[in-house]
Amino acid sequence: MTADTRRGDENHSGGSPSQIKKRPNRPFRWLLIVAGTFSLAVGIIGVFVPILPTTPFLLLAAACFARSSERFYSWLLGNKWFGKYIKNYREGKGIPLRAKVSVISLLWIVILFTAFLVVPILLVQIILILVAIGVTVHVLSLKTLRK
Repeated sequence: MTADTRRGDENHSGGSPSQIKKRPNRPFRWLLIVAGTFSLAVGIIGVFVPILPTTPFLLLAAACFARSSERFYSWLLGNKWFGKYIKNYREGKGIPLRAKVSVISLLWIVILFTAFLVVPILLVQIILILVAIGVTVHVLSLKTLRK
């Protein structure tokens, strides 16, 4: 008799602990679905608002869906706009050069416009420029995906 049998361990399925997939309880599963949906929405907004990061929210949505709903997770990874992006980022393959150029160009156009034509407060202008520098450094530090 093994220790697992004596303890009455219900999670033992004969495989290693890393092979056992635990499903969260129903309320927590719904919480993850709501969090994933919210993260996806913020990530989509981040596509259009340069100071709002897209990638972390899309990755968070993928993580929430992976733990709560196979259907939503499959849908997200199969999505024609975000699926390849998430897969490539998670696998460390990088992002295409065209995407890097587009992201950085749009980022700086919107940040400079906002900082100097919309926001009159010097401290906020400095913060916007620092955010743009940080995002630019991050994007440039990612691998460039070669086709």
